[in-house]
Amino acid sequence: MEDIKSGAPDHVARIQAEWARERPDLDVGPQAVIGRLHRLGLLLTERLTPVYRRHGLGEGEFDVLAALRRAGEPFERAPGELAAHTMVTTGAMTKRIDRLERDGLVTRRRSAADGRGRVVALTPAGREVIDRAFTDHIGNEHVLLDALTPAEAADLEVLLTAWLSRLEPPAQT
Repeated sequence: MEDIKSGAPDHVARIQAEWARERPDLDVGPQAVIGRLHRLGLLLTERLTPVYRRHGLGEGEFDVLAALRRAGEPFERAPGELAAHTMVTTGAMTKRIDRLERDGLVTRRRSAADGRGRVVALTPAGREVIDRAFTDHIGNEHVLLDALTPAEAADLEVLLTAWLSRLEPPAQT
């Protein structure tokens, strides 16, 4: 496929052409979609993470604070629940929580429902940080999506939702 701005083949089309030349026995068609989604994911991450950094957060810390904020009052979740809401392992979650606790953005305490369990909660400072960061994040997402027409964005949402629903296990509530 051509780069819309220049009319030249884009990066993925060049890679496909090389593979088609070197391995004509394989259908490299899926690279047209998968390769572009992968590149797009990398480019989006490059444009999202600076917003998190402006608030002193990495992508993982932003994700944890956002999951706590979305929980609603009293803005807390068990570590395993946080892991499920952020799609990371509990081991990785512990490191993120340690850093956020050290920075005064979350606290940990024993669960009232289960004395053996732990609960992670936003502090007032954590809530302020995530509210400011999320406001900037959503503004940034609007800017990024403005590269598409509203109709293109709506079509893409439908396609990605359908594809994701076929590949991803159902969300646990």
